[in-house]
Amino acid sequence: MDVGEGPSRTQHAPSISRDDTIQAGHTLLIKIPSGDIRSIKLEKDATANLGKFGSFHGNELIGQPFGLTYEIVDKKLKVLPPRPMQEVEDTEATNELIDDGQAVQPLTVEEIEALKKSGLHASEIIQKQIEKHANYALKTEYSKEKYKKRKEMKYSKSFTVIEPTMYNVCEYWFNKDQNRLRDIRPDSLAQLMNLANIRPGGRYIAVDDASGVVVSAILDRLGGQGRLITICDVDSPPAYPVMVQMNFRKETVAPVMASLNWATADEEYTPIIASSEPPAGKFKSDGQRARLNKRKVASDALMQTREELFNGEFDGLIIASEYDPHSIIEKLYPYLAGSASIVVHSPHVQVVANLYNQLRDVPGYLGPTVTEGWLRQYQVLPGRTHPMMNASGSGGFIFQVLKIYDDPTASSVMVHRHKKKAKQGSEAPSASTSEMKEESITVSASELESAPAVAEDVEMRTS
Repeated sequence: MDVGEGPSRTQHAPSISRDDTIQAGHTLLIKIPSGDIRSIKLEKDATANLGKFGSFHGNELIGQPFGLTYEIVDKKLKVLPPRPMQEVEDTEATNELIDDGQAVQPLTVEEIEALKKSGLHASEIIQKQIEKHANYALKTEYSKEKYKKRKEMKYSKSFTVIEPTMYNVCEYWFNKDQNRLRDIRPDSLAQLMNLANIRPGGRYIAVDDASGVVVSAILDRLGGQGRLITICDVDSPPAYPVMVQMNFRKETVAPVMASLNWATADEEYTPIIASSEPPAGKFKSDGQRARLNKRKVASDALMQTREELFNGEFDGLIIASEYDPHSIIEKLYPYLAGSASIVVHSPHVQVVANLYNQLRDVPGYLGPTVTEGWLRQYQVLPGRTHPMMNASGSGGFIFQVLKIYDDPTASSVMVHRHKKKAKQGSEAPSASTSEMKEESITVSASELESAPAVAEDVEMRTS
């Protein structure tokens, strides 16, 4: 049975927020034969260096689709076709008589290095090692496959450009340093987006101290439609490292995203805005004019963002912060619309448990829940499907609740509908009665009009 494996492209829904092909200036995720992922900046007319795997000209990747696998040959790239995988048939061979000592491989390190320097291809070096291996024929078919893969990881000069989907980028950062993401695994991030009901056209507030992984996921789902206001603790726009690998288009992010710090997000605070007018009433140079115009644009954008936040009616609040989530929710609660989702992620269960106890009996919050994600990765191969030996301990804990209006006089919409129907039913007979009254009044009026004429006729006959 032939099963497609290796560098075949994974099909994803096209993203409006980022390019479908590799462009100059992109930060690429490169998967090397060992399985590790590296991040490189692709510059036009520059050389990209992958260390011992070699270097190549960056222009060769510009305009190419994501997901392809390349081999570096004399600083040039060669596209490798998808490698078919043959189903491994079990045999009667066992590994119990194999001695994997140094003597089973006659080729020394110096000889292997000489073969590499001579320009011999990695597959030829591996084949020579197999031929010289004393116990290779005694191995099982599974062991032979593992042996070949280990050698390919060591000698192959190939790499794969990974598509910058939110899953791939989050997984890269989680494996690199999960503390910077506050233990937000890809599955935890998907739950956050689901519980917060992130959708194109929505309006959301985010407090992200997890290197921008939450902000990146929201922008990816918005697709250039909607509004996102982030609140941080720095004066300048926050640096979200995760957004670098996402390679978002500026024209789709700039109109959607705006940032405030905790001071400017307070209604009682009055921002100190420097004057955008020249001190002497006249611009001394074009440089001064440009600086002051830029200052005016920044101050106008700040005031507009503050006004937008204070007007409220946002569809959701997403928090992944090191600060107390209860104080954050209390501060931003007035700016949320009815039925808005409030979602909090924390690497510590006690934080979300305390938040649950604080809000479960407070009017204005409906259905608080605390969940923990569970993830187990599997190797899926014919005859070799099993769970992976290594797994992450936890992807953090998630608290979710809905905002409702605390109005004792409020009632269900159905109650109003029933009252309206009852009122219409009671008005129907009264309407017919009024019509009858109208008719009787009309008759008596006609009689009154004809009464003088009858009296006059009687008088004429009498006379």
